Amino acid sequence: MANPYKKLKDLLPQQPLLVGEVVAHLTGNRSSIQLPGGAVVVVRGQSVAVGNHAFIRNGVVEGAAANLSYFVIEV
Repeated sequence: MANPYKKLKDLLPQQPLLVGEVVAHLTGNRSSIQLPGGAVVVVRGQSVAVGNHAFIRNGVVEGAAANLSYFVIEV
């Protein structure tokens, strides 16, 4: 029999993986990240150099992202 808690947990939405540009490193192992829409978020982690892009999820830097150009399409 399958675990009912796991079934319920699988129904809940997962945290999105976001990409943004590191604009500053702050004290306490934190970084400011600018998202493509212009919003700036403060997350934990300083593993990516300022000026490069980073993957962030759930308020934590997960690693470096490719520095590719991108554009936003509004629907």
